[in-house]
Amino acid sequence: QAQLVESGGGLVQPGGSLRLSCAASGFTFDSYGMSWYRQAPGKEREREQVAYISISGGATHYADSVKGRFTISRDNGKAMMYLQMNRLKPEDTAVYYCHAAGRGRYSGDNYWGQGIQVTVSS
Repeated sequence: QAQLVESGGGLVQPGGSLRLSCAASGFTFDSYGMSWYRQAPGKEREREQVAYISISGGATHYADSVKGRFTISRDNGKAMMYLQMNRLKPEDTAVYYCHAAGRGRYSGDNYWGQGIQVTVSS
């Protein structure tokens, strides 16, 4: 059974840093493009893609709102994905979700984590 489990969230002051982790299991991790999404308070219908990383890790993409502050990475050997978040702002407060999208023979497969809260506040 496919599973994505996020960790590393919490409360941090503006300007601080956090590192989110996503542990994958139950599917062929290195055949899936991976992303971080977030859903801000009061925006239950809007889930924003924050960052994307390709299967090999050779290609990444960031939302303009986090470019230069967040870094996405993955370790296929450990079936892990990470999001290093620096210079955090109050507007980064959201529930962050890990997402996997299948490629090739796994196209059409999509998995979501349960989400983890990140709160940026003084």
